[in-house]
Amino acid sequence: MKIVLDACVLYPTVLREILLKAAQAGLYQPVWSDRILEEWARATRKLGQGAETVARGEIAVARAAFPRAAMPEHPEIEARLLLPDANDRHVLATAIASHADAILTFNASDFPRHLLAEEGIARLDPDGFLRDLWQRNPDAVTAAVETVRREAERLSGESWPARRLLKKASLPRLGKALDPRT
Repeated sequence: MKIVLDACVLYPTVLREILLKAAQAGLYQPVWSDRILEEWARATRKLGQGAETVARGEIAVARAAFPRAAMPEHPEIEARLLLPDANDRHVLATAIASHADAILTFNASDFPRHLLAEEGIARLDPDGFLRDLWQRNPDAVTAAVETVRREAERLSGESWPARRLLKKASLPRLGKALDPRT
């Protein structure tokens, strides 16, 4: 299954790391373009000085880990597309050119399902996507989450129960699936 990762799902560190670890486990094939990666890097500027440099390093690591993920720009496809936000046409063009199954995004209003369906592309939200992956591959997704959770604890110096970390990462349904208590 090929999934285009929109910049909005690459920018939050915890979400990105879980997604990439799931891809490393072979649960899906990530797809992006240079423009998507550039949007991720630019989005980190609001975090302060040095954040963009760190993001560019993380982008280099992601490129090396997933050399087949990068798709070239397709302006001829982009030119024929209509979306509510013209600045998102490149994401759909990347999905079409790569023969992706879906676009993973938080921006539902920018990617209306009926417009994507005309191109044979689905729109998925990160929480539902990862929960579905977990239902089919519980050990692999749980291992990905646990690796990211341990790293969050190491970096922050504080305890991060999985459910709390996943809720903060906008993954509450996955958190509840992994820890149904409470």
